[in-house]
Amino acid sequence: MIPVLFEIGPLKIHSYGLMLGIAFILGNALMARDFKRKGWNPSIAGTITIIAVVSGIAGAKALHLIENWDEFIRRPSEMFSPGGLTWYGGFALGLIAVIWYVRRKRLPLLQFLDILGVALVLSYGVGRIGCHLSGDGDYGAPTKLPWGTIYAQGIAKPTYALTEYFLEHPDERAAWNYDSLRVIPAGLDRMGHAMSRFDMETPLHPTPIYELLLGIAGYGILMALRKRTWPDGAIFMIYLILSGAFRFAVELLRLNPRLAIGLSEAQLFSAALIAAGIVGFVVLQRRSEGTMPGKP
Repeated sequence: MIPVLFEIGPLKIHSYGLMLGIAFILGNALMARDFKRKGWNPSIAGTITIIAVVSGIAGAKALHLIENWDEFIRRPSEMFSPGGLTWYGGFALGLIAVIWYVRRKRLPLLQFLDILGVALVLSYGVGRIGCHLSGDGDYGAPTKLPWGTIYAQGIAKPTYALTEYFLEHPDERAAWNYDSLRVIPAGLDRMGHAMSRFDMETPLHPTPIYELLLGIAGYGILMALRKRTWPDGAIFMIYLILSGAFRFAVELLRLNPRLAIGLSEAQLFSAALIAAGIVGFVVLQRRSEGTMPGKP
């Protein structure tokens, strides 16, 4: 893990922020490409990206602070930290802001959403590389799979990130020797923070990499589907279904707290995305069939 890639005097280049920036640049490039294909002004894609950056980060940060209000009251400076972004808050506010701008520009909204879905599914996966490199706690439960990853150098130490997980899974707690290894010091990381033997010896599911691979797969699926004829907006609805299903599945391995019904907040939002995508797809298909020649 490399939370800070390098320093230039007092300036620190964080891997999370860099990958987030690359993700937005990638999304902008994909949108601009499709804008040109449709004969739209590609510079509008740049403005849309800026709006998405500002509103998306604001929404993600705001929802994170609401969810962790007690901690925010104790440490108001958390508002200005680069971490602590809740993805569905950013998705919701970013989408609302972008739709508002597109309608102002009088672009065909459903056609634009199809372009947006293709850009989002890949750029989201690329952005997750930043979570992996920074080790910010978005990893998963312990695993013995050969690609299990040690996150000792990350900013969120597994010793603390897995506390609640092991309270809910006492058998796992014993199997991974949590109580004995977490109290053994293992030196300092590159940033001078203490590590335990548990941090150094426990491989975890690299769920950000899973999301990267799913994003690449989703991009391939949507690009293949675009070769067929669909009603405007259908590709975006399929994106919602894929995005929701991907995140719901990854959450099964993540450490996020579960609600009383056994699902995390992210899974509830993912289920809502899947439902919205299915309903939207069916509605668009029926409208399309109703406007075909020969239909009453």
